[in-house]
Order: sequence, then structure tokens, then C-alpha cells
Amino acid sequence: MRRPFFLKMFGWYFVIILVLSGLILLFAFGTIRSHFIANQAQHLGNLALALRSKVLPLAEVPRPEELDSFVKSLGKDIKTRITVTDKEGRVLADSEEDPHKMENHRYRPEIYQALQGQSGQSIRFSDTVKQDMLYVSVPLENQGNVIGVIRVSLFLRDIGHLLAQVKKDIAKAAIILTLLVLVVGFFVSGGLNRPIKDLIVASQKVASGDFNVRVYPRTNDELKDLAESFNWMTGEIRALFEDLTRRKEELESILSSIQEGLVVLDRQDKIILANQAFKRIVRNDLVEGKFYWEAARSSRFGDLIKKTRADKISLQGEFDLNQKDYLCSTAHLASSGWIVVTVHDLTETKRLEKVKRDFVMNVSHELRTPLTAIKGFVETLEGEADNKHYLGIIKRNTDRLIKIVEDLLLLAELEEKGIVIQAERVDLRTLAENIIRIFELRAKEKGLTLELMADPELPPISADPFALEQMLINLIDNALKYTENGGVRVSLQKRDKDIWLAVEDTGIGIPPEHLDRIFERFYVVDKSRSKKLGGTGLGLAIVKHIVLAHQGRISVRSEPGKGTTFSVILPINVR
Repeated sequence: MRRPFFLKMFGWYFVIILVLSGLILLFAFGTIRSHFIANQAQHLGNLALALRSKVLPLAEVPRPEELDSFVKSLGKDIKTRITVTDKEGRVLADSEEDPHKMENHRYRPEIYQALQGQSGQSIRFSDTVKQDMLYVSVPLENQGNVIGVIRVSLFLRDIGHLLAQVKKDIAKAAIILTLLVLVVGFFVSGGLNRPIKDLIVASQKVASGDFNVRVYPRTNDELKDLAESFNWMTGEIRALFEDLTRRKEELESILSSIQEGLVVLDRQDKIILANQAFKRIVRNDLVEGKFYWEAARSSRFGDLIKKTRADKISLQGEFDLNQKDYLCSTAHLASSGWIVVTVHDLTETKRLEKVKRDFVMNVSHELRTPLTAIKGFVETLEGEADNKHYLGIIKRNTDRLIKIVEDLLLLAELEEKGIVIQAERVDLRTLAENIIRIFELRAKEKGLTLELMADPELPPISADPFALEQMLINLIDNALKYTENGGVRVSLQKRDKDIWLAVEDTGIGIPPEHLDRIFERFYVVDKSRSKKLGGTGLGLAIVKHIVLAHQGRISVRSEPGKGTTFSVILPINVR
């Protein structure tokens, strides 16, 4: 049950006052009682010292009857019990009882102390009169020797009556003080509660969206500082809210203007944000709050998101939906666990690529037949013609055109159908040794070294041996082609679950501005040198397709004048 702040504060006031009043009663009464008893003890001590001079003559020469009579008469007059004992503790006289019937008092605390030559004091229950009493004793001395004890005592019931009256007076004062403090506390709590209520009402208005509310307390204390802080905070919140609203509108405008589809998924794979382009792609305007598979029914699209979620990485892949092709890019946000997905329409691009491939294949097929015929006639004329120099030029360029046509047909086939991997158990070391033998004579003719460095325990991999042969032949051929001094080294190493293949040369190298484009079709760094050496600009593009078909990666590192290194990473088991 909710309790108002006023009741809590006033309740605590009430509890604190009650506790303090109780403590005042407890400690004040105890202090007064101790002080009163101490005063009474001092009074009794002074009385005993005053009586000692009158009692001593009667105690020196034992006159018990006279001493007892004197004590009883004096005790009745001063309303105080008086007891006199000898040095052995035997009672000689007592103002209340018959001394002959009283037991030996030698070991009573106050008597024992007085027999030692000191004043004695104690509070205890008297077995003789059956009441609590305050006892004070002083020794009776004669020429330095203790000959007895005079003890005076007071009934504690008399002290109790007085203390009870004192206790009543203290209780009355405490009650009056408590009531006064509670009244003051009531008004103080009410004064504190009013500005707090104002703050609560203002906070509720801010929560409902009213940022113009202000609080103006009438006090000049911490509550005023709190109110001023609240007013400042409200102004800041209003400014932030306006800024967020403006940013949200700008973001919505930006998202709406993006032609690519954009969608954000939360941890449960529900769509929390999607732009208009994505809604057009999935043909659904109500996708927020739905699972992604409810909006885009594509298994490939789902696989990309699942792998991104599981591995917490960014991925890119293609999928088809509603008879269209799309490129999907996913990114995992580590801080929130969300996934951001962008979708780009590749339908027109794919169509243009297909048109281009068909054109290349058709042209290549059409060119191959006349080029073959030209080459045949040139070879026939070589035996008869006198000017063989020009025929040699024609033959060399014809061979280059035929090579370009063959590479174009191969590359077009790879792009159209992809490489169908005929996976076998391949010993890369043996495969590399066989290929190196093919190039040994060529390397020797150029004065270059050609070596293989392979791990002695290199495991076999699952791959297409003919495709790997073609890849390695292209890389070594390129290395030898552009190297004039030094040599070429092929390296094979096992790292974790991959095989690292590197072809390193000491050739002319590649300038940095060309490194990003060397895997493009027909791209050559030095066109004049490439033509001279018979290059078509298609070899590295073919190599890249072979590596990707084996789910591997290829990279290049080069420095002009020092050489180039092509690195290929192949998984041991192609999935």
C-alpha cells in the first residue's frame, strides 16, 4: 500500500520523539537516583561521624544496656536506624531490633570495610527488618585501634517515594515536550511536503510531454535549489527532445531517400526499423514488429542472418526474392546485439552481365573459326613466302588473338556456370613439383631460380586437381614472365585448418595504385610490356574464380623494383 511522504516524515518524527523521550526518562531517572542516593550516603556518613563522639565512650567501657537505650532513643528522634558493633562484629546496640537476637555482622560488606579502618557503604536487603536499606559505616577508633563500628542506615522505600514523584515530574515534562515537538514537526512536515507535492505534479506533467512546466517554491533552502535544478533539467529535456525529434525526422527522410533496402533486426530477429525501399522489395508496408522470415521468405536470406547472428560477423551474399536478384550485406552490432541488413537490387546488373557474357561468348565463338583459318594459311605460306618476317608477326598476333579468345570463352563459362568442383584428395606438394618441372627449362633459359618450399608433413586437401593446376600455372607463368633477375619461390604451409600457398618473385613489382584492380578482366599494369610478352589480362581473373570456387581467399603484396607475392589461402576440406 502506498503511503504519502507526509505520513512517512511525520511518522519518523513521532518515532524519534518517542525514542528520545524514553531515553530521557531512562537516563535522567537513573542519574537522579544515583545522585540522590550518593547525597543520602554522604548525609548518613556525616551523621555517623557526628554520632561517633557520643557512642565511643559507651563502647570503650562496655555498657550495652545504656548504649542500646541511647541508640533507640536517638534513632527514633532522627528517623534513622543506628547499629553499633564491637570489633568482632557482635551487635552491641540497634535502634530497631533487640541486639541479642541479631546475628554477627562481621562479614556484612559495610561492617567489614569499617573494621578495616575505612568508611563502608552498601545497598542491600536487610534480613532483620525485611526491607531494602542504604547502609553507611564508620570505624570507632581508640588510640588508633578499631574497637567497633557505628552504622547508620536509611529505608530505601523513603527514597523510592521521592524518586517516584521525581519520575512523575520528568514524565510530565517529557510528555509536554513531546507534544510540542510533534506539533512543530507536523507543521514542518507539512511545509516540506507542499513543495515536494508541487515537484511530483510537475514531474507527472513532464512525463506526459509538457516540458513548459515550472516549479517556484516559497522557501529559500535546499528545496529551492532542487526546484531550480528541476526547472533547468526540464529546459534541457525540452531542448533534447526537440533535437531528437528533428534528428528523427531527418533520419526518416534519409532512410526514405535511400534506394537500397535497409532493415534493422533486434535480438529476437524482429524488424524494428525498415525503410520504404525494403518494404517495396518484400511487397509489404507493415513489416515492423514481425520476424524477418515473415517479411522476406528466402532461405538464402535467412542463412545469411543466422550465420551473422551465430558468428557475430559481417557477411555479404546474394539471394532471390519475387523473381528478382538481390545483394545482401549484414552487420552485427556488438553493443546492442542488433543486425543491420542492406539489400541492393541486382536484377538489372545481372541482366546486363548476362548480355555481356553472351556477347563475349558469341563473338569469341565467331572469331575462333576465322582466326584458326588465318593461322593455318599463315603456316602454309611460311614455307613458300620469301618475306617470312611479316608472316611471323602475323602468326604471333594471331596466336595472341586465339589465346585471348580461349581465355574469354573460359572466363565466360566460369562466370555463367561457375566452376563445378570435382573434389578429390590432392597432394599439393606433388602437384606443385609436377608444375614446377614444366617451367624449369624456361626459368633456366632466363637465368632464374625456381624453387619449392613445403612443410614436410603437409596434409592432403579436398579440391579439384585440374583447377588447382590451372591456378598454379597462371601464377608461376606470370611470375616468370615479369622477372628478369633473381627467381621465383613457391611456398606451401599448413596454418590451423587452412593451407597457405604463396608464389613470390623478385621481378619488376606492381605500383600500389594498380593493386586493387589486377584481378579485373583485361586489366594490365604495363600494356606495352604485356603485349610484348603475350599477356591477355585474363589470367588473374581466372585464378580468382578458381580460388573463390574452392571457398578460399587470394591477396597480393608488391613493391616496385623488389618483387611481388601472391598469397592463396585454401581450406583443407572444401565444403
